[in-house]
Amino acid sequence: MFSLALDQLQERRPSTINDGGPDGQDYNPARRKSTTASVNAMKTATIRPNYANTTIDKLQDKTLLHIFNFLEHTEISRLAQVSRKWYGLACNSQLWQNVSFRPEFAGIVAPPSIDKAVDLIGRRFGPQLKYIELPIEHICAPVFHELAAKCPNLSHMVLDFSNAMQLHDFNDLNAFPAKLRTLCICLSDVIFMEGFMRKIYNFINSVECLQLIGTYERVTEEEEEVHETLHILKLKSHVPNLRVINFFGVKFLDDNHIEAISSNCVHLECLCIKFCTKFTGSSLKILLQRCRKLSCLLMEQTGLTSEAFRDVEWEKSRLSELDITSCEITSEVLVNVLGRIKNLKWLCAGYVDGFNDHVLESIMQNGLAKSLYAVDFQCCDNLTEEALFKFLEAHGSQLLGLNLSGIPWLVETFWTQSIPFIRKIKLVYPSLSVDNKLGHVTFQRPT
Repeated sequence: MFSLALDQLQERRPSTINDGGPDGQDYNPARRKSTTASVNAMKTATIRPNYANTTIDKLQDKTLLHIFNFLEHTEISRLAQVSRKWYGLACNSQLWQNVSFRPEFAGIVAPPSIDKAVDLIGRRFGPQLKYIELPIEHICAPVFHELAAKCPNLSHMVLDFSNAMQLHDFNDLNAFPAKLRTLCICLSDVIFMEGFMRKIYNFINSVECLQLIGTYERVTEEEEEVHETLHILKLKSHVPNLRVINFFGVKFLDDNHIEAISSNCVHLECLCIKFCTKFTGSSLKILLQRCRKLSCLLMEQTGLTSEAFRDVEWEKSRLSELDITSCEITSEVLVNVLGRIKNLKWLCAGYVDGFNDHVLESIMQNGLAKSLYAVDFQCCDNLTEEALFKFLEAHGSQLLGLNLSGIPWLVETFWTQSIPFIRKIKLVYPSLSVDNKLGHVTFQRPT
């Protein structure tokens, strides 16, 4: 029956499209080709929709919001001038969860008046606001009152007093965001902030991350007297749940402050005192005794002495990240201390003259090198090419980060021979520009 049906089908076929072959009387290859092209075009039209008449205005609001979310706030403000629809989308509070009023740090230009700033907070930010940076012009009672009333989910705040010559009147300040987890205060050289701090002490007991940014970069040789513009000990007594403390470039901070901070600070996990030159390390021992959870200690370019660094009971600590960049520590002390720290994962010892081949070999012998996944030996002039190659050959396979910039004798031959040992590396700063790609990592000169 199948053969009979096939014969009937052949009889019914139109002779005009007979494709029996070159010997067929009605064979028409051009027409067959055009027919096939038409069929393929019809299939394509059914599979691929026609976007020729689609414009950006026809996209759904949620799609446009998703696109706008990748833009800076300055660009969103310009887009608000395109149409009424885009103005409404630009005012959506979902786009204003993280706001900075500091244009010098890639933020938007703050409204010229406090009333306009208050109106902007209530109208555009609202409950979606989670992060805000305020310059000195807008650190005032009306702004804080509006943030407390209209932004209940605000958890991160930056207050920039660095350029302040005088403060607003805070006598009327009776409300402040009470759910902050991170508080960053940029200090001033000439403004004493205790009057303002007394007004907010009762609202900041939920803070877990405290950052005080000092004015270290403004220090001149002529300056002798340093003022304690913020009472650190009083501040510490009102933030009992601190897990992270960052004192960056605070000129008046010394070991007495660190010792006082360590009391009743059992949750502390990370302490950064970079560029605090008055810190000598005499409080390190009691700090690690009291703060048992401390795992990250950053002491770049401090006044840390070898004796204070050596006297700490490092073997009892839980330290996993250590930064001693630009600290004057002898080789003997480095061998002693690094031999007692267990499970150190990140070591930064750039610009340390005492970090030499003997110290590197001791790290490999005592087993500390087996736990390292990131090292920074930038500008360590007493490290030789042979010692570094031996280190990478033995432990390069476990490293994810490596900084050997500023060591001019590590030429292209060194890196060519070292590449097979650092296949897992994700971030590397070599001493020269190497035209080589290692997986998803490109060797390049650091900026």
